[in-house]
Amino acid sequence: MRRPKPVIFGLYGWSPDYGFRYIHPANRRSFELLEPVGKLFEKISEDEEGDWVTIRYDEQQFLVKPELFKEIYHKPAFSFGDSVEEVTPAPGEYRHFGLVSDVFWDESTDTATFQIVERKRKLPRVFKAAELRAD
Repeated sequence: MRRPKPVIFGLYGWSPDYGFRYIHPANRRSFELLEPVGKLFEKISEDEEGDWVTIRYDEQQFLVKPELFKEIYHKPAFSFGDSVEEVTPAPGEYRHFGLVSDVFWDESTDTATFQIVERKRKLPRVFKAAELRAD
């Protein structure tokens, strides 16, 4: 049996100032709306010619040019869709349970932070890895 490929995480530091040649025409509008700077992507695949790579953010996939993809070598504690719970809620507050919907990357500290969806509602708070555990 073949082993699945390990997930490759990375940043795609594109902004509209770069122009649209780095983003496949079918993905331009949705990628621009995502505002990708500072968000951690999963690299799904590369085409045979090496012209495009497929990257994923939450439930969306995008075809982009590989030149701007910067691999991250520290795997984040959680990824998209992981079920998590808050470790220590604020006094008098209920513990949050949900699914990871956003993964942000701080290049200065090489750490990820996470936003979760709880009962179909995205929480405004962004959690550090130490504030969450797998549910």
